[in-house]
Amino acid sequence: MKSMTKQKPIEEIQQSLEGLDKVFIVGCGTCTTLTNTGGVEQVEEMKEKLQEMGKWLTGTLVIPTACDDMTDVAMKENEQAIRGADCLLSMSCALGVHRLSLYLDIPVIPAVDTLFIGVEETPGYFREACAQCGQCFLGITAGICPITACHKGLVNGPCGGTNNGKCEVDKEKDCAWTLIYNRLKEQNRLHLMRQYQPPRNHHVTLQPKSMKIS
Repeated sequence: MKSMTKQKPIEEIQQSLEGLDKVFIVGCGTCTTLTNTGGVEQVEEMKEKLQEMGKWLTGTLVIPTACDDMTDVAMKENEQAIRGADCLLSMSCALGVHRLSLYLDIPVIPAVDTLFIGVEETPGYFREACAQCGQCFLGITAGICPITACHKGLVNGPCGGTNNGKCEVDKEKDCAWTLIYNRLKEQNRLHLMRQYQPPRNHHVTLQPKSMKIS
């Protein structure tokens, strides 16, 4: 599972850095390296762009995994350079931005947008596998999530627009419920298609989410 990201437009980054002249850049050696949005090469490219804007770079760093405990270690090792900065520009996913913010008293500015948590189906192709909705249907949908696989998030079968196994919204995409039907048929569990699912209880995913493990 990886965080899928895309780089923000440089104009948006420039606007976010207004009034912040000294910048320390942090990338991530895991997810944003994979997506070519925050690895070593992208950090170096960002450094050059910021210098063209007239920014002063106090340092750069690519943390092996920006959202785990290595972040704290890396911040301490680069404390002097970070203290000399007005802000930290994070080229990690949103989890990395949050983690970095825990250790710093200067602004942490995201340079990428986090799109979704993806699973690699084929080499280089990722799809959203779970929306973390708090109500899991996978046991009755043969392991295919209707919330993420269906454009409309339908949980009681396909809409009337499905045609020849393709989605009405995206005709290049397989209909989620056709995939579910075919897999349930192979498992001899088609009777589950008749099982009614009541309206989703959105209270189970109230924001912000938290859980205590005892």
